[in-house]
Amino acid sequence: MAARLAALLIGALLAACGASSGVSSVGSGGGVPGLEQSHYLAEIKQALRAQWPQNRTVTIVCHGHSVPAGYFKTPRTRSLDAYPNLLRIALAEHYPYAVINIIVSGIGGENAEAGAERFTRDVLAHRPDVVTIDYALNDRAIGLDRARAAWMTMIEAAQAQQIKVILLTPTPDLNANLDDPNDPLNQHAAQIRQLAARYHVGLIDSLQIFQRAAADGGLPRFMAQFNHPNRAGHQLIAEALYRWFE
Repeated sequence: MAARLAALLIGALLAACGASSGVSSVGSGGGVPGLEQSHYLAEIKQALRAQWPQNRTVTIVCHGHSVPAGYFKTPRTRSLDAYPNLLRIALAEHYPYAVINIIVSGIGGENAEAGAERFTRDVLAHRPDVVTIDYALNDRAIGLDRARAAWMTMIEAAQAQQIKVILLTPTPDLNANLDDPNDPLNQHAAQIRQLAARYHVGLIDSLQIFQRAAADGGLPRFMAQFNHPNRAGHQLIAEALYRWFE
């Protein structure tokens, strides 16, 4: 019952938040030239609709740092309230015949270089249909060039195996100056948008989604601590991801 209510909540929020939060225009992957959101995951959506015995397991790996791993107020984790699980609830509600396996390969404190080093072992080994990549909060410590090289390595490795990729710009850090385009968080977000366009992969512009959703009440209401979203924040990401699978 609780799972059904959570899924229904996602549906209601999708309808209610489209105009006010900017989820429909930004979180849906808008701004990626030449990429049609409705077509990008067409084969996967077909697999999700298939009924037994023609169906198969559809696997999604959410790769990244502490946010997909489910850290809220460190060291507490709430993985059931994090966006990978919220996405799974919504997909299970939308596709009642589907067998869905969402694997979280996030490690708290990790950056994209470390994520790229274990990408074959911890991501590709699962033979996923879709991979999401979410590292930008921690990539500030290694700089734009090193982060870009690591993201390119992961994207190209996935595409070599015909795996669909969805990139995520960073969720907020309350210590960042989001009004300054030269703030490292904004710089990494811009770089991820460029990578999505270059490789024609999906994009969840988390940073812009949070900024628009917070316009009426401020970012803290979406945050568990200064650099980790709470359930309401994770809900924003889950809604945007869900749109790719509708």
